[in-house]
Amino acid sequence: MLSASEIRKVVEERTQRQKGTGKKVVDVREEMEHLEAKGEIIIHRIRPENRPVSASTLFGWTKRIPTDRLWHHKSCGQCGNIPGYPASLLWLMNETGRSYLNEPHQTSCTAWNYHGTATSNPVALAAVAARNFHRAYETDHFPLIHCGTSYGDYKEMRKLLVENATVRTKVRDVLRGMGRELVLPEEIVHYSEWVHAMTPELLARQKHSVRGIVATVHEPCHYYKMVPEDAVYDENVYAGQRPAVPSGILMSLGATVADYSTWYDCCGFGFRHILSEREFSRSFANLRKIRPMVDEAHSDVAITSDTGCVTTLDKSQWIGKAHGQPYMLPVLADVQFAALALGAHPYKIAQVHWHAASAEALMTKMGIDWSTAKAEFREYLKALKNGQAPELLHPAHPEIETYFAVNKGQVLPEEAPATAPAEIVANGGGGHPR
Repeated sequence: MLSASEIRKVVEERTQRQKGTGKKVVDVREEMEHLEAKGEIIIHRIRPENRPVSASTLFGWTKRIPTDRLWHHKSCGQCGNIPGYPASLLWLMNETGRSYLNEPHQTSCTAWNYHGTATSNPVALAAVAARNFHRAYETDHFPLIHCGTSYGDYKEMRKLLVENATVRTKVRDVLRGMGRELVLPEEIVHYSEWVHAMTPELLARQKHSVRGIVATVHEPCHYYKMVPEDAVYDENVYAGQRPAVPSGILMSLGATVADYSTWYDCCGFGFRHILSEREFSRSFANLRKIRPMVDEAHSDVAITSDTGCVTTLDKSQWIGKAHGQPYMLPVLADVQFAALALGAHPYKIAQVHWHAASAEALMTKMGIDWSTAKAEFREYLKALKNGQAPELLHPAHPEIETYFAVNKGQVLPEEAPATAPAEIVANGGGGHPR
C-alpha cells in the first residue's frame, strides 16, 4: 500500500497530466462557468440556505455539500427492496431539522440499461439526467442522489453535457420540447456525503454506543471509480487513501472499521452479470466479500452505501448457507446503522426485517431492545389493518394519494383534496415515528 505522501504525489501528477492520455484532468465546474457565461447552460448553485459544508475530493479540490433544502432523488431498488434505507435517511433529516422535498415527480435515472448493456444511448441518458436536474431547480431544492448508480451516472452525464457540444445541443432540444431548460447542478452530491457533512450533528444525538462493534466497509464502485476526482476523501480516514464515506461516520460513532483483503472488489452485482450469470454474482458476493469479512476481520456487520451493494451482499447469503457457508453477516446501509445508533425504531424506520441476514445479534450488541420493538411493530401492523392512519415521515403528496385511491377503485369527491393526517400537519411535516 502506498503511503499518504506517495498517494498525494500521484494525485498531483494526475491533476496536471492525466496518466495514459496526455490530457490534463479538468475540473468540470470551471467549464460549466464558461458555458453559463455563453448562455448555453444554467448552473443550479448552492446557496446559503442550503447550509453547505466543505469537503475535500481525491484531487484536493473543495466540494461543497449542501445539508438543507434538498430534493431527494430516490432509488428504484431501495424503495422496492430495502425501504428502511431511504426511510432512515429521511428520519435522520427530520432528527436534525433539515428541510427537504421527497419528490413525487422524479423519474428513474435509467442507468441500469446503460450498465447492463441493454437499451440506451448517450442522448437519452443525458436527457433523463437533465430533466431531473431541471425538476430540482424549478422546485428550488438542491438534488441529493440516493443511489450510487444514479450518482455515478449523473457525474458522467454532467461531464458529457459539458464536454460534448453535439450531445448538449440534442439534449437541449429534447428539454425544450418539454418546456424545460438545460440546468446542471454545481455539485453532484451523494447522500453519504450529506451524512459525512452532518457527522457532528449526528454524534450529538447518538443514543446507543457502538464501541466494540467491528464493521467492514464495502466501498461502492459507482461512488468512487466513476469520475474519481469528485469523490470525497479525508486525511483522517485511512490517511486519505480511501474514500471518506461511509467509513468516516462509522469511525466517528465509535465502531471499529476493520480492513480485509478484498475491500477493493466489486460486491458482485455488476449489472450485466447479475442479469446473465446470476450464480457468478452470488458466488462472488459470498466468496470474495462476505467470507473474508468474517474470516479475516471477524466482522459484526457489513456496511455499504449503495442500493445494489446492500442487495447483493445481503440477499446472496442464503445461497452460501445452502452450500455449507452459513456466515449470515448482517448487511446494512450506513444510514440504517447511524439511525439505529441514534435511536430509530429498528422495524418502523430501519426496517431490518426486510434483510435476509438477521441483524438481531448486532442490535443486542448495540444495546437495542429489539424484542420489545418487534412486539410494538406487530401491534402497529394490527392497528393499520384495523384502519389506523400510518405514521409518516413527511406530509403525504396529495397527487400520489389520489393516484393510489383511484387505482384501488375508490371514488373521490371532485373538490376534496387529499391531506396528511392531522398530527403530521400539526408538526409542520416533522411528525415522524421514533
